Amino acid sequence: MAYDHSQTDEPPVTDWLHDWDWLDPAWGVDAISIWNSIREQCPVASTERYGRAFLPVTMEAVQAIAQDTEHFSSWRVSVARPDAPPRAAPPITSDPPDHHGHRRLLLPSFNPKAIALMEDDMRKFCRNLISQIGDTDVADAAEQYSQHIPVHGICSMLGVPESDADMFRDWIYRNFQLAPKDLDERMRVIAEMVAYSSAALAERRREPKDDLLTLIAHAEIDGETVSEELQVGYVQLMVLAGIDTTWSAIGSGLWHFAQHPDQRKRLVAVPNGDALWVQAVEEVLRFYAPVTMARQVIGETEISGCPMHAGDQTLVTFPAANHDPAAFDRPEEFDIDRERNRHVAFGLGIHRCLGSNLARLELTVALQEWLRAFPNYDLDPNGETTWANGQVRGPRNIPVVLNR
Repeated sequence: MAYDHSQTDEPPVTDWLHDWDWLDPAWGVDAISIWNSIREQCPVASTERYGRAFLPVTMEAVQAIAQDTEHFSSWRVSVARPDAPPRAAPPITSDPPDHHGHRRLLLPSFNPKAIALMEDDMRKFCRNLISQIGDTDVADAAEQYSQHIPVHGICSMLGVPESDADMFRDWIYRNFQLAPKDLDERMRVIAEMVAYSSAALAERRREPKDDLLTLIAHAEIDGETVSEELQVGYVQLMVLAGIDTTWSAIGSGLWHFAQHPDQRKRLVAVPNGDALWVQAVEEVLRFYAPVTMARQVIGETEISGCPMHAGDQTLVTFPAANHDPAAFDRPEEFDIDRERNRHVAFGLGIHRCLGSNLARLELTVALQEWLRAFPNYDLDPNGETTWANGQVRGPRNIPVVLNR
């Protein structure tokens, strides 16, 4: 779904340096060029569309913000209207010293050993999606494939029915594409998610199971029971941070490889565990990093010569940092042979993505199974790839010709 400016009666952006808007349609389609253009002029852009808010585009500026918990709070992780109430979704929205306890509680569920146990099921699920495409010559690689995979992963971990997937996708669209500027819509989405999460947690308190939802429903930190509000926040985090983010990365990879048959051929020719696959996945993450976070300024400071004041908001534009020539050799090139790739697609500092192991597994398996099933696919010249913009950027429709 594309963002429609008529919903807010705001004009499209004509000056990205002084009036940026991550919900402008151009962001989804052309964000990399936008970041690069800003970087040539200034390390930090600004806007007044959400109140005073900043957009850093260099690795130096992004690192400085992400690692500074004294002047920047994670209580708000999305730039939105100043009157939008923040909502707790720890650990991503928590600051020190509370942050450590929340992260410590959830981290074991996402460690490499626990996530590795999901690989066989994930491959089976991807192959089933491919079989459902059938014998058709054309398909939508996003709607019929990438958008289902992380939903399956999160539903499996939480222990909730996969039939809730359409509801999750609706929440994701409204939360990221509409809510930043529409306070009423934001409150509706919050209410729906709170009601769902509260009911699911209550059920697990009555009937515990071997799943993440049960762990959350009985969560304690340092011997103290975690409040229901924070438990609900954990569940909301899983849905909002664990689904759209990864399907956007998978979709971006599928969109990219559809246009690069030479890279497809090389990947299909090597086994799944080959280093080339590792490099290719990391390059998808660097080049098409889908997630931009945000911070609330809580103390007077300066980033790359730009003064920031308490109450201001700022993006932490990890995707833009991944295209900074001061941090990467030839950042404008997608290079599957890139060996030194210290990208920040999963963030920096204490809030580095909790689910990075799961995201890497889903992205790797999804690309491997698709490319082996359809090694000769191309973008459909009669179709149009559409992109979501804002906090999570990625393709929502990818019409392809399968060329069996």
